[in-house]
Amino acid sequence: MHDGPLPQQSMIGDEATVLGRDGEIERILRCVTREPGTPQTLLLLGEEGIGRTTVLRHVRERAAADGVLVLSAQGWADDARHAYGCLQQLLAPPVRSEPAALPAAHHRVLTAVPRGDDNPDEAELHAAVTALLDRLAAARPVLVCVDDADLCDRLFLEALFAAARLLAGRAVTMLVAARHESALPGPPPGTATLRLGPLSGTAAAALLDGQPAPPTGRHRLEILAEAEGNPLALVELSRGVQGLRHPPAEHVFGVRLDALPAATRQALLYAAAAGPGEPVAAVMAALRTGDLAVWAPAEAAGLVTLVEHRLVFRHPLARSAAYLGRPAGERQQAHRDLAKAAVLPEVRARHLAATTIGPNAFVAAALEASAWRRGDAVEAAHALEQAARLSSERPERARRLAEALTAAHAVGDPGWVRELYGRVVRESDDPELVCAAAGALAATLSQESAQREAFELLADVSELFPVIDRTLALALAGLAAGIASQSGLPEHTVALATLLDRARQAEESERWHPSAAGPLVRLDTPHTRRALDALVTAVARPQSATGSLSGLGRSHGASPVGPDAPAARAVLAAVAHHADEADVDLGQSRTADDRLRAARAFGLRGWSVLALVETLVAIGRFPAAETVIQDAMTEAAVLRLPRLQADLEAQALTVRALRGTHPAAAPRLTPAVWRAVCLDENRATHARLLRGRGLAALAHGDMEGAWRQLRDLFTADGALLHPFLSARSIAELAVTAQRTGRSAEALPILERVRAEQGERPSTRMTLLLHHATAMVGPDGEAEEHFQLALVNHAANRWPWECAHVRLNYAIRLRRCRRTLEARQQLTTVLETAERLGADALAAAAQRELRASGAAPAPEDDGLLEQLTAQQRQIVQLAARGLSNREIGERLFLSPRTVGSHLYNVYPKLGISSRHQLRDLVQGR
Repeated sequence: MHDGPLPQQSMIGDEATVLGRDGEIERILRCVTREPGTPQTLLLLGEEGIGRTTVLRHVRERAAADGVLVLSAQGWADDARHAYGCLQQLLAPPVRSEPAALPAAHHRVLTAVPRGDDNPDEAELHAAVTALLDRLAAARPVLVCVDDADLCDRLFLEALFAAARLLAGRAVTMLVAARHESALPGPPPGTATLRLGPLSGTAAAALLDGQPAPPTGRHRLEILAEAEGNPLALVELSRGVQGLRHPPAEHVFGVRLDALPAATRQALLYAAAAGPGEPVAAVMAALRTGDLAVWAPAEAAGLVTLVEHRLVFRHPLARSAAYLGRPAGERQQAHRDLAKAAVLPEVRARHLAATTIGPNAFVAAALEASAWRRGDAVEAAHALEQAARLSSERPERARRLAEALTAAHAVGDPGWVRELYGRVVRESDDPELVCAAAGALAATLSQESAQREAFELLADVSELFPVIDRTLALALAGLAAGIASQSGLPEHTVALATLLDRARQAEESERWHPSAAGPLVRLDTPHTRRALDALVTAVARPQSATGSLSGLGRSHGASPVGPDAPAARAVLAAVAHHADEADVDLGQSRTADDRLRAARAFGLRGWSVLALVETLVAIGRFPAAETVIQDAMTEAAVLRLPRLQADLEAQALTVRALRGTHPAAAPRLTPAVWRAVCLDENRATHARLLRGRGLAALAHGDMEGAWRQLRDLFTADGALLHPFLSARSIAELAVTAQRTGRSAEALPILERVRAEQGERPSTRMTLLLHHATAMVGPDGEAEEHFQLALVNHAANRWPWECAHVRLNYAIRLRRCRRTLEARQQLTTVLETAERLGADALAAAAQRELRASGAAPAPEDDGLLEQLTAQQRQIVQLAARGLSNREIGERLFLSPRTVGSHLYNVYPKLGISSRHQLRDLVQGR
């Protein structure tokens, strides 16, 4: 029976099957076109349902469209004549007549009709296949694709591999796909292996959402977790949710399960019921056996493997089949036995819930008490939802639903939040539960992009603030401040004062328990309440933000007083962010981000991650910012939060622009990013998009383009599009204005920004305002403002912005014929840029150094010629901005090998960094 990826072919549409495989397909196609350094034979390996067949189909179609002759064969276990079957598949049209043009001996071997167990002579078959491929390659490139090669006749594979050895250098490429390399004969020298791993989180979510009736809410997240990135598992498990009890693909594994001894089948049921990660000792305790031999038949069948003290199902659908393939009564008994054997209260409660059908106060209380023991928001939300299901009394059920909603909001899945919100408001009219539910829904609406709806929801329930708990009221006012900051709408900013006044009227309530919000969002300390008050005030009156931390009585970077909740740290980080206190901001936000990521709480993390990235970028930690962005982008895509995706895309463009790694020809954000959200009610997103595009244009010397983007950060009359973000781009606007002859237009905007900052602007804003004034203010005052921008050593916390000041100061000095002073500034700029990895800034500094008469770079004529061919390839790719990993994927080398080559190449070229390498290569 064929148990490879064929079911995946029939269940996944043509467009969806290549989701997440662009990199692998491009690597294969580079082999087909025989780019230098690519192998002639490539093994494509991967488990059942991982997508080997669909990748091969796409490669065949792409290659055929490019004029490559494609020969295909597929192994098939049920074909009684498969010893000849694969060879005859290769000879299908349009090459069926080609053997006739070969010598008679070769023609006889290739066209022989198989009889019984007769096999051709090995040497004759090798020679005939080689001659055929050689003839075909003389006319055009040939691609030989073999799928499920582990089910092909070994003699056929040996003939192909022999032909590959003998036709080295010819336009013949072998692409052989199989589950395991061990089932194949020895491949020819130089063969490369490409393993298809699980789909990325983003691609897996897109594939699941593309199904005919995609799951939503908690079920969607459960399928994504259970499928582990396997495309076939994603499709089949989603069909199970639609009501199909035993999806067809489960029967593939069911056949293997049915062949096992009864004791092993029972053990696998208990292991599947226990869930991933449970120790095998716990499963065996429930089975009341200590004999590991019970697992041996399942291991031999390739269904499970014992890894240290844990049992791992080798395929997600094997676990599903082991569980769903048993009757409901047996599954219930398995959970009963696992509950009796469980040591941890949360495990015991979970298994008890699986055995309970109707209301049960004991099990409900156990679920609630243990929900947060592992600190995982997804598990907590599920447990609390289960506790509500088992609650017979309406007040208890409503309270537990509200707690489940709070946890689901922490997770960040909009479908789950909406479902629970509807149930809470139907179950209860308690003011505190209604307000808590409104806060969870408003936060989700904001992250999706609906700022007006989110703010109106909070404004409506704010009338209840005076009669609910003070901490809850202040938390909701703080949430409203976050929404107002994201929207940038003046009416939201004005309304914050009313919400804060109402929150201040609230008192501590005996009905509201701080634990109801869960450990991640506990804000019930006097210090955190003051921080929430300060946050709302900072957003409502931005000029009051400077010095707002001083009222909290905290030294830089200190931990919150009371419960060490990530949300409390995020509130302090937000206050520090608005005050430009980078040290406090970074210290609190990094800790909060780490904790929230570990807790799978992106719904909370989404409120602090953007400010964290902005701070990392502002202080010049570009690699750290890129890491956070990539991780957060995956989470936002999986949870379908388009506004956050757009924000993170804009931040990624900003980092690439500052690092000088954004290709000049590449789009500066695609139209899809702009259309993902309503920019009118998401002005923070709009500001990030504009700044990213402006910096990208600036990095490539497109001053007109940069001016157009940065100018849109301000309205026609000079008002700030966004009160915080627009102000912090004023220096960049002034630079482009001065370069394009628009200083007079920029000067009123500068004065408007200066007035908005009040009498005590932050150290960072003081730096930016002086820089901007030096660029577009009176020429006779420029020198003074440049020096005032640089005189405060505290401004060194923003190294890129300080270096930008020095660069423009040096340009002025050089034009005033003060070249020695200019070189001193430029040397500092270059050192800073190299330390930060800001290649665009470094390149600008080097150009100015050359213009100031500094010694030119070493002559590069003939430098690259001294390198090996492979080293030259690596150098060319590195100069184009590719990382070691990306270069390795193209050349089939490990990132370590690429790094070693570059380490050896730099001294030969007389350089020490990638931006110097790029300048050297591009200058040739």
